[in-house]
Amino acid sequence: MRPLNEQLAINLLEAGKKVFLEMGFRDASLRKIAAMLGVTTGAIYRYYTDKEALFDAIVSGPAEELVNRYRKSQQEYAEKPLAEQLNGLSGVSEENMWIMDFIYDHFDIFKLIVCNSAGTRYEHYIDILVEIEANSAMQLTEKMQKAGHNLPLLNDELAHMISSGLFNCIFETVRHDMPKEKALAYTGSYQLFYTAGWMKILGLKEGD
Repeated sequence: MRPLNEQLAINLLEAGKKVFLEMGFRDASLRKIAAMLGVTTGAIYRYYTDKEALFDAIVSGPAEELVNRYRKSQQEYAEKPLAEQLNGLSGVSEENMWIMDFIYDHFDIFKLIVCNSAGTRYEHYIDILVEIEANSAMQLTEKMQKAGHNLPLLNDELAHMISSGLFNCIFETVRHDMPKEKALAYTGSYQLFYTAGWMKILGLKEGD
């Protein structure tokens, strides 16, 4: 095997990110990326089989870390006793503010995922987070129902709709290139909104 150029590998990721941000995945080409670097497309094929493999190499790290961290946080919450889950429900929104910090620490990556990933496996990335959130909500309600709580309004469809609204709000800040300070202020507001809504649906009051 021919030795690979370490600096070229780094430059390739940066050039790929720039071209994908400018053109989107579907309109971008390895030829365009190669021209930016002053190399042939054959040089790129030494590293990646196609442009989707390059896109994946650029976004996969932060994308998978966010999903894994969020899944873990929801699993840890689900493992708590019901009384502790309900007592801490009003603070869940503040605990999840780390999501915005993480997104803004990797802003270009999530910009690619949210706005420029059509045609890749990341096109429906937000749906993964929505599913984790909705499943967590349903696990909580099942616990509550077993404990004797009456929750006639909530089902899988409604939990999914509410969760979808939440994560689309979160990533709307990325779609509009919102400064982090402004995004965090808005995030705090709609997190309060969603927490109050969940508590109403679950029949809970502050301090329950």
